[in-house]
Amino acid sequence: MNLLSIIGEALRALRQNRLRTGLTMLGMIIGVAAVVLMLSIGQGARTKINETIAAMGSNLFLVVPGATSSGGFSFGSGSVRTLTINDSHAIAELTSIKATAPVTTGPVQLNYGAKNWSTIITGTTPNYFEVGNWKMESGAAFTESDLRSAARFVVLGSVTAKNLFNEEDPIGKTIRISNRPFVVVGILMAKGQSLTGRDQDDTVIIPISTSERQITGSQFPGSIRYMLVQAKTPDDMDIAEIEITQLLRQRHRIPKGKENDFTVRNLTAIADVATDAAKVMSIVLGAIASVSLLVGGIGIMNIMLVSVTERTREIGIRMAIGANQRAILTQFLLEAMMICLMGGIIGLIIGIGGAWLVSRFADMLIVITAGMVGLAFLFSSAVGIFFGFYPAKKAASLKPVDALRYE
Repeated sequence: MNLLSIIGEALRALRQNRLRTGLTMLGMIIGVAAVVLMLSIGQGARTKINETIAAMGSNLFLVVPGATSSGGFSFGSGSVRTLTINDSHAIAELTSIKATAPVTTGPVQLNYGAKNWSTIITGTTPNYFEVGNWKMESGAAFTESDLRSAARFVVLGSVTAKNLFNEEDPIGKTIRISNRPFVVVGILMAKGQSLTGRDQDDTVIIPISTSERQITGSQFPGSIRYMLVQAKTPDDMDIAEIEITQLLRQRHRIPKGKENDFTVRNLTAIADVATDAAKVMSIVLGAIASVSLLVGGIGIMNIMLVSVTERTREIGIRMAIGANQRAILTQFLLEAMMICLMGGIIGLIIGIGGAWLVSRFADMLIVITAGMVGLAFLFSSAVGIFFGFYPAKKAASLKPVDALRYE
C-alpha cells in the first residue's frame, strides 16, 4: 500500500465513526484553544509591561527623601523634604550621570471656560522631558529661559487636555491653575498607565521655579519632592548609584554609621522584576493550559486502543492480503495525527476568537504571534505521534492468524 492509499484508509476509518472521532477531537480542540488563549494573554501582559518600561525612560534612578524620626516616633519615606534643587544640580555634575530632573508636586484645580479638572501638578526643569522619555504631540516644552523667568507656561498630558478642551486645539490657549493664568505651550504624547497603575497622561507640568513661587509653595525654599536621575549607559548604573549615595551623604553631612536621609531606587531593576514576573506568569498560564492537551492525548490513546480492538479482524485480513507491519503502523498513526491536527486547527480558530473577545470586552492587550500558531500545530502533531504510537504499534504487532481468528 502506498502512502495515499494509507491516508485514504485512515480517513475512511475516521468517517465511519464520526461521533467518536468528534468527541475524541474535542479534547484537542479544548487543549489547543486553551494554550493559544493563555499564551496570548501572557504575551500581551509582557508586551504591555515592556511598553510601559520603554515609556518610563532608560537607565533611571528615583531619589526620594528617606525615613526620619523625631521624639521617638518614626516617619515614613518622604515625610520630610531633605532633597533640594542644588542636590540635583550637584548630582548632574557626576561623570556617570547624563541628566537630572528635580520635581515638586501638589494638587491643583484647572479651569478653562466653564470646564474644570482636578489633578496633580508637576514642577520641574526642561530635562524632565528627556529623562522621562516624554515626546510632544503638539507644541513644545518650556525652556531654560522660561525656567529662569518663572514663566507661566504649562505642558498638558493628553488626558488632561482632552478633559479641558475636547477637540479644541489647546496650544496658545490660557487656562487657570489655582486661579492663576497659564498659557498652554505643549501637549504630551500618550503613555498609558505606569507600573503602579497611575495614569501618566493625567498630568500638568510647569517650570519648577513657577511652581515653587506661585503654586505649590514651600516652607523650605529650594526643597523638592523627589528627583529623576539618568545614568549615561546601562553599564554606569552600579557606579552611578554609589556616586549618588556618596555625594548626598557628603552634602547632607551624614556621619559615618548613620542612616541616609534619602533613598535611591533603581527603576531599571524594578522594571526587570516586573518583566520577570510577567514571564513567569506566561509560563504558568501555558503550563496550566498544556494540561488540557495532556488530557486530550490520553483520550486519543484510549480511543485508538478501543479502535484497534474493534478492528482486529480487519487488521488480520489486511495482513493476509499483503499489508506489512509498517503499513498498519502508519495507518493507525495517521489516524491519531489527523484527529490531533483537525482538532488543533479548530482549537486554534476558537483560541484566536476567544482572545479577540477577551481583548474587546475585558480591555486587555492580547498578542498572538506566528510562534504561537506554530507551537499549536507542533503540539498537536507531537501529541498525535506520542499518544498514537502505542496503539499503532500494538495493531502492527498483531499476528495475522490470531487477528483472523479474533471474534
